[in-house]
Amino acid sequence: MIRKPAVAGQFYPADQKSLLKELDSLIDKGGETKDLLAVISPHAGYMYSGRVAGRVLSVMKPKPVYIIMGPNHTGMGLPFSLSDSDAWSTPLGEVRIDRRLADLICKNSKFIKRDSLAHMYEHSIEVQLPFLQVLQKDFTFVPIVISHADADTYANIGKELASFIKELGLEKETAFIASSDMTHYEPQETAKGKDAEALKAIERLDESMLVKKIESLNITMCGYGPVSIAIAAAKELGAKEARLISYETSAETTGDSSSVVGYAGVAIL
Repeated sequence: MIRKPAVAGQFYPADQKSLLKELDSLIDKGGETKDLLAVISPHAGYMYSGRVAGRVLSVMKPKPVYIIMGPNHTGMGLPFSLSDSDAWSTPLGEVRIDRRLADLICKNSKFIKRDSLAHMYEHSIEVQLPFLQVLQKDFTFVPIVISHADADTYANIGKELASFIKELGLEKETAFIASSDMTHYEPQETAKGKDAEALKAIERLDESMLVKKIESLNITMCGYGPVSIAIAAAKELGAKEARLISYETSAETTGDSSSVVGYAGVAIL
């Protein structure tokens, strides 16, 4: 079963030629790449967050396998949903699900189950794929939609995923992409201040602190669950630091600083 694109023509061009032209303007070419365990990449329309996504994904040395996690914007499906498709298509072609890793996760995880509904209209994972398709020739991936939970649940999911990667001997071949935007629809300075607090926790690789800041400061970061899981998993796989690669808000596109969305690109290594 092939999962068809849900937001081509909305979040990014549906025409292959137009999409390649836009990606060419967003991806950093010729820069140094690093062997990363995880990245945080935004998922708004490319005109708003594409520069940040392009910068952070360009830093990552290509890997054969990605676990791409995004938040559940639709409310559909199971809380922690791994797509039951065989591949996902974009205007640039099909990307295969890594069946060996996906099957191991679904068989042994206490939390993650196969489900198609959560992925049917969800954009947060889909918009990452065209960047990767331009940056490298071949890869497989495991798409997981993450709903709201507590910090302990996120940490346990991260530890589970790391253990499955180790079981298959894929430590050097796998990277996590946590798809998330930052603060939503607040004045520019307010959004920047809240996002700075969330980023402090991320840069300390402290997923528990991140969840506490989200709750105490009412930070409307939609993908803090995927980010928390990625941090926990990366630490199990040896992560020592996180670096902010790029930060912007929608005001840089719209010129309207009265109500913005924040976008951050972070590398974890």
